[in-house]
Amino acid sequence: MLRSVEKVGLDIPENKRIMKNCNVIFFVFTCSLFFTACRTTKDINKAIQPKEVVQPVPNKDEEDSIKMVRADFDAFKKNNIDFKTFQAKIKVESSGAQGKNQDLTAVVRIVKDSAIWISLSASILNVEVYRVLITPDSVILLNKQEKEVLFRSLDYLQEVTQIPFDYKTLQDFFIGNPIFMGDSITSYRKIEGHILISTITKEFKNLFTIQSSDHLITHLKLDDIDKTKSRTADITFEDYQPVDAIIFSSIRHISVSEKKKLDIHLQYKQVEFNKELSVHLSIPKNYLRK
Repeated sequence: MLRSVEKVGLDIPENKRIMKNCNVIFFVFTCSLFFTACRTTKDINKAIQPKEVVQPVPNKDEEDSIKMVRADFDAFKKNNIDFKTFQAKIKVESSGAQGKNQDLTAVVRIVKDSAIWISLSASILNVEVYRVLITPDSVILLNKQEKEVLFRSLDYLQEVTQIPFDYKTLQDFFIGNPIFMGDSITSYRKIEGHILISTITKEFKNLFTIQSSDHLITHLKLDDIDKTKSRTADITFEDYQPVDAIIFSSIRHISVSEKKKLDIHLQYKQVEFNKELSVHLSIPKNYLRK
């Protein structure tokens, strides 16, 4: 059974200190990896020009074209991974403006729609530094170096990262399902072996590249609707393998940028679906509670 969480208001100065301590670690595993916390000075959209790669659905035989687009989009959505539980060990490599960051190892456990449990360790020394428990309405961060525990609502992550995600978005990210996928298709194109579909939500434009043969996603590009922010993220999905009858991408490359750029490489190992697992978070009595 999950531990109940005390609701605590935001303390912005304290949040900044904790974010500094967590560095890339906490950002990577709370989905803030998609956009760094600074404002842009360059428009990264030039890296991929949607206008050059994606063309509007043709007017000729419009009805048949719409059916074709919808059929491909529905097949794409059917590839969303459905599961009860998930667990994996993830090797995390990242680099930014200051060069390569320390490699991390994450153990992630998920009970669908209930809890995301994360243990983060420094790979070189194999020393656990953080444990995190995220539920649909709460976050508990256990800092094992400072011997303190932070209790917050899920809104805390949105406040710190300025990203309108919810629990399901975090869950989909770890599993490998598309994120911020709108139902409004704005463009569609078939190229050799691939289909490009663009959708739009209130916050983001999302360009998906999927394989024509099996409708598995190979790449997605997120761009901010708000041009004053110009947050952008590219995620590449590689090395699809069957895991417990589920086709799973075990290698992900992520590049995120606003003012600064952050590159992340995730390699999933020991992946298991639908096995019994524990997401209990034990808090030592001597830990300072915040």
